[in-house]
Amino acid sequence: MHIEDSASDRSEVNPWLTDRVVSAIPGPDISSGRDREVIRTNREEAYLRLQFVSVFVCDQERSMRFFVEQLGFRLLLDVQFASGNRWIEVAPPDGTASLALVLPAQGGDEEHLVGRSAAVTFLTEDVEAKYLEWSKRGVRFTLPLQRSLWGGVFCRFEDPDGNTFVLAGFDDATRQIEAGRRAYAEHLEAKRRTEQELAIAKEVQFRLFPQHKPDLPMLDYAGVCIQALAVGGDYYDFLELSDNCVALVVGDISGKGIAAALLMANLQANLRSQHLFAGCRPDQLLNSVNRMLFQNSEAASYATLFFAQFDRDSAQLRYANCGHVPAILLRSNGNMERLSPTCTVLGLFEDWNCVIAETYLGEGDVLALYTDGVTEAVNEAGEDFGEFGLIDALRQNLSAPAEELAQTIVRDVVRFSGSVQQDDITLIVAKRITTRMGALHT
Repeated sequence: MHIEDSASDRSEVNPWLTDRVVSAIPGPDISSGRDREVIRTNREEAYLRLQFVSVFVCDQERSMRFFVEQLGFRLLLDVQFASGNRWIEVAPPDGTASLALVLPAQGGDEEHLVGRSAAVTFLTEDVEAKYLEWSKRGVRFTLPLQRSLWGGVFCRFEDPDGNTFVLAGFDDATRQIEAGRRAYAEHLEAKRRTEQELAIAKEVQFRLFPQHKPDLPMLDYAGVCIQALAVGGDYYDFLELSDNCVALVVGDISGKGIAAALLMANLQANLRSQHLFAGCRPDQLLNSVNRMLFQNSEAASYATLFFAQFDRDSAQLRYANCGHVPAILLRSNGNMERLSPTCTVLGLFEDWNCVIAETYLGEGDVLALYTDGVTEAVNEAGEDFGEFGLIDALRQNLSAPAEELAQTIVRDVVRFSGSVQQDDITLIVAKRITTRMGALHT
């Protein structure tokens, strides 16, 4: 439907539509001015609410002082326009609605509305207490307290311009207010307990990450994990399998939050307990871990895992990629290799067989194990950090020690993704020390 303005409408343009804002002073409570309103999630109908009620006044400054200083209302907005017009909004303490204190244009049709506003009604749980409080502050009541047989209490007052307002209370409303107060207090207490429990869970999970590294002079290695939430499902570890053998482990649990954190703790406990019996047999270790994870987790729960076992005597790297993203191996001659999956994920299938692959870690070679939170980090333009971004970051900082290299790359990923981190970011970097560097290290 097309609506056309009449000739008279077009010739008389509302001055508010062509005015220009000179200054706008939001009140201290503007962000919470409507903190108790209920937002409907149903989008089938257009959103609609009461924005403000206009009260026409002779002196906006005087009226603002009346509502803020005498009635205890909150100042929401004070806007000055180039024409000299001023827009002021105030709200009762709970912020459910606001009053616009409007100065009518001189000679306009609105002048006769000053002091004639309809009786706007405010609800309180204790009319008598508010009546006494406002009376002491100089509020003029034109109707004293009136009590009804059905539980209602009323009184009427005026603002400095004679606009009429009603203060009312009802037994049912009082009970609802008290019930709402109790429910809100319970909500705050539940939120406090949840936050406290999350803080404890975060501290416990932090302790699950390796607190020390097995000493291996031939290998400079380090790990870092930055979680997207208070707790997460990424996991990395360093396992001392023997005097000459260490395992570097990176895992990613399905899901997020508490559920993923619990499964991560299960995986960590299984790996650390079982590796004591498996020694340098990664296939035996991971078969046992899969069996225990399958038995102790829900049907749809699983973990991807990269397990890399390095032998100091032979410099051999034996690894199992259990449905995980490929590890990156940068050779000292500049070549790059991807260590792709050798078997499927852990914990999803009871009948599971670990497949081990082997390679060699030469002097100057660099190995990077990571979770998809590194390569799938997205910037504001929707671009992925990607595998090429990881490889480029590795090559640019190749001369740095492993700890510095890992921290630098993770900082690059966080900076790339901006203000919102979508997933946990976990990375292990291991550098095979050259003979000369190894001699200095020892």
